[in-house]
Amino acid sequence: MLSETQYIKRFLQTSLRCLLLCAVLLMTSRAANAQLGMNRPYVDDKLIHFGFSLGVNFMSFYTSESLDPMDGMILDGANTRAFAGEVFHARVSYMLPGFSVGFITDLRLARYLSLRFTPQLHFGQRVLTYRSESGKFDKLTTDVLSLPLTIPLELKWSAEREGNFRPYVIAGGGISYNFGQDKKRPILLEPLDYFIQVGAGVDLYFRWFKLCPEIKYQIGFNNVLVPAERRIELQPNEAFYTNAIHRLNSHMITIVFNFE
Repeated sequence: MLSETQYIKRFLQTSLRCLLLCAVLLMTSRAANAQLGMNRPYVDDKLIHFGFSLGVNFMSFYTSESLDPMDGMILDGANTRAFAGEVFHARVSYMLPGFSVGFITDLRLARYLSLRFTPQLHFGQRVLTYRSESGKFDKLTTDVLSLPLTIPLELKWSAEREGNFRPYVIAGGGISYNFGQDKKRPILLEPLDYFIQVGAGVDLYFRWFKLCPEIKYQIGFNNVLVPAERRIELQPNEAFYTNAIHRLNSHMITIVFNFE
């Protein structure tokens, strides 16, 4: 079981690996484009343009534990066992890659600034691992499937174009609606969330289109955990999965390729 510090360290390491991978790809593309003429020299002068995005995501949670002693039942292996005064610790143990697809609308505000509407649908999964403080029970896991539609507004600030290479940074926020609710699972998430996100990328200009590799980090504000007392369908031997947690906040890293 990872401690909170170890989990944050692993999360940051994964983010850094993603950034390094993007940096290598971007530097390689820049070196190749330096040998070519300027493609689509007036494409950025359009007042409005459209596109689509494809990519991968890595979903996670910030987990705040309840640390309350609990009484109840637990399915330990093939047997159902009772417990009393037990404290369970919960962490996200795996960051599994998911798939993201989206649509892009870009409105030019100034030479270096544009306003973007970039709704995306994400398919993702997190795995929560539970450990009993007394050590009387084996580690238990449950997966949380998510299908959120994110609807952000972003500001994109671009640097000066150099040949067929133009880096940029983005920042914005929006709302998210999760279509992946499954009331049969031990953990149920609220459908609505609010978030901010920041990121960076680069415009690569080809003859017929722009390809824009981009990485973003998203932080949700809402506590998306549905409490056990609101779930009449929750089985008694699964209630501890929810009761062990006080708060869940969604975090997500996305690496996408925008085609514009």
